[in-house]
Amino acid sequence: MTEYSVWAPDRRRVAALVDGDRYPLERGSDGWWRAEIEDNGPGTTYAFLVDDDGSGGAASQPLPDPRSLWQPEGVHGPSRRYEQDAFWWTDDRWTGRALAGAVLYECHIGTFTDEGTFDSAIGRLDHLVALGIDLVEVLPVNAVDGPRNWGYDGVGWYAVTENYGGPDAFKRFVDAAHARGIGVVLDVVYNHLGPSGAYLDRFGPYFAGRNIWGPSLNLDGPHSDEVRRFVIDNALMWLRDFHVDGLRIDAVHALRDTRAQHVLEQLAVEVTALEAHTGRPLSLIAESDLNDPRLITAREGGGYGLDAQWADDIHHCLHAVLTGESQGYYTDFAEAGLNGLAQALTRGFLHEGTFSTFRMRSHGAPVDTGTIPGSRFVTYLQNHDQIGNRATGDRLTETLSPGLMACGAALLFTSGFTPMLFMGEEWGARTPWQFFSSFGDPKLREAVRTGRTAEFADHGWAATAGDTEVPDPNAENTFLDSKLDWAEPEQEPHTTLLRMHQELIKLRKTWPELSDPWLDSIGVDVHEQARTLVVNRGRIRVVVNLGTEPVTLSLGAVITRILLASEPTQSREDSFTVPGEAFAIAQIDA
Repeated sequence: MTEYSVWAPDRRRVAALVDGDRYPLERGSDGWWRAEIEDNGPGTTYAFLVDDDGSGGAASQPLPDPRSLWQPEGVHGPSRRYEQDAFWWTDDRWTGRALAGAVLYECHIGTFTDEGTFDSAIGRLDHLVALGIDLVEVLPVNAVDGPRNWGYDGVGWYAVTENYGGPDAFKRFVDAAHARGIGVVLDVVYNHLGPSGAYLDRFGPYFAGRNIWGPSLNLDGPHSDEVRRFVIDNALMWLRDFHVDGLRIDAVHALRDTRAQHVLEQLAVEVTALEAHTGRPLSLIAESDLNDPRLITAREGGGYGLDAQWADDIHHCLHAVLTGESQGYYTDFAEAGLNGLAQALTRGFLHEGTFSTFRMRSHGAPVDTGTIPGSRFVTYLQNHDQIGNRATGDRLTETLSPGLMACGAALLFTSGFTPMLFMGEEWGARTPWQFFSSFGDPKLREAVRTGRTAEFADHGWAATAGDTEVPDPNAENTFLDSKLDWAEPEQEPHTTLLRMHQELIKLRKTWPELSDPWLDSIGVDVHEQARTLVVNRGRIRVVVNLGTEPVTLSLGAVITRILLASEPTQSREDSFTVPGEAFAIAQIDA
């Protein structure tokens, strides 16, 4: 016998449809409907009938389980029983990977390989090992309507999409990563549900309004206790049952929660308890545009206790300095120039309560760098948003020379933050990464197409797209064009850039000064006119020349050796001559 249960506090009748047979469920005082039913074991097909009166009307449409672990027939089809404990794990000796000191690699399974599956992605894990990656961050894997999607339109939050191979395939991927010494961070979306297949409101008061992406969850209204459990139980499931090592939580600024304990803090509390049980570090990383240090302040210090947050200010400073772009939200960062980049490298935020031109208001709060280490900021030159939300999905390689790409990488990997690469960035991939989806409803497809075009215009990308037409998100070619070309790393200049990334990561892990997360110990000297930066990290000096002409700089100390240089570099006692669009990293006599 198996218990079938579903939360539907305001419904009059609920029944389970198990392998085609209808069984009424009994309502408990907690709003859960339950019944013990004899079924055919794992693989049994089931669905729920809500307020079913037996008439066969719309109210009796079979609905998938909101907590379904397996949706092999898609998000509109019936659920199927899945046993978490049936998988044979081989990672019993895995001790995990802490976020501090780690290098992350963001990956979309559908475009990482030609096949676009977990099993094919396993074949590329050795590439990540050779690169020096500690944690691979996988974009959302939830069940989503259609054969292709970024993953942020998920509606089956507990189910792994069949597009990539389903739940067992994801476990094989995690197990294989652990066997190679790589942890897995999963991107999860709790701020909205996708536009097709979101049946939660048919069961109960899961929704409370909308945001720009779709219906948002009821985290603080009547019946919100159970809705919060829906979120937190999901997070714990990935960490516990799928053995993932951390979660990247999408757009937490869109989580509306006015309760005394924010859902993120509640999640941090429960993950800490699970961490103690598993004996391995479990990381929570927020994506937030609030510039609010409370997210990554320890609970003992009055914060939420999350382990890290994405640091867009650092990205925006780097991007504006390297590319010269100043449209949309890059305006303030372009105006701040190299001095703004220096502030971001030593403070984490550019906006610490200062006026944001893009928002037309003051934004952010200062970071206490004496108590908050830089490792709690995950930063990057590129990520799925900063590429995919451009009009044509173009990477930096479309704009920057290999020399400037190397300079950006040097600033990233010698920073006091937790660095992250977007798949293919390590060799300067020239394949775009565009926005794509595939819904069955023609009206929805058109709404996605027009909505994305309007969003691009709002962010200023239309002005940079020239005469290039914005790719249709619904077209299969938009998806296919976004797949990595694994022949590129064998060709120049990609081979050299890949080797440079390997050397930078190796250097970061060799010299403790470069993984030291305390931002107070970092100094940055800027020469705006010459377009140079010198980053001071203990015995290490990172000299970056973003200009086109060679520059000679005095370091104020005797240079004992050059550790790495992107181009042939001359040194004389305490000075460097660095070619244009190049960097050099030296050890000085301390």
